[in-house]
Amino acid sequence: MLAAMTVGLPDLVPAFLAGLSLGAALIIAIGAQNAFVLRQGARDEHVGAVVLFCATADAVLIAAGVLGMGRALAAWPALASVLAWGGAAFLAAYGLRALARALRPGSLQAPGTAAPATRRAVLAQAAAFTLLNPHVYLDTVLLVGSVGAQQPPALRPAFVAGGALASALWFTALGYGARRVGPWLAQPRVWRWIELAIGATMLWLAAGLVRLALR
Repeated sequence: MLAAMTVGLPDLVPAFLAGLSLGAALIIAIGAQNAFVLRQGARDEHVGAVVLFCATADAVLIAAGVLGMGRALAAWPALASVLAWGGAAFLAAYGLRALARALRPGSLQAPGTAAPATRRAVLAQAAAFTLLNPHVYLDTVLLVGSVGAQQPPALRPAFVAGGALASALWFTALGYGARRVGPWLAQPRVWRWIELAIGATMLWLAAGLVRLALR
């Protein structure tokens, strides 16, 4: 407590920027979670709930990693294998469904015209994309956590805040930015290519998780 009281703004800013830059570098990449947020944004379906969930989950995982969960996860290699197999199964199933939608013209529905899913169902998918992906733990918990743990105890909250802000800004831009190109995305031909890209990405990620589990 005394150490925290002696920390000033000049000390907090570098730690905050370190968390912000590292979080941004890791999260701005093609992945299952980002593809899902983009799709929900294009459909304009429960976007706020999805963005809030993903940003909150990242903040919790970053904090857990900085507080020591990273070392605990590293001590249980079997857990990483379980997560890899579970994530691979989920991503493969979702990817095959996306490909099926793209390859069956009668099933194609542009954003905003498909039957709406319930918020609970959408959040369940967001949770699966977030928590069944071992890379989330490797990046957010182990990597970010290990870097944040090297900060002095009084500066760790600023580091966590920076990483959490990077996630919040990215998911907000991804989810709500898709709305601006809504008319373009509403074309079935365009949506077919999006579904094909999403399906191929999911299957590629699933294959990567299988390789990870086999190792």
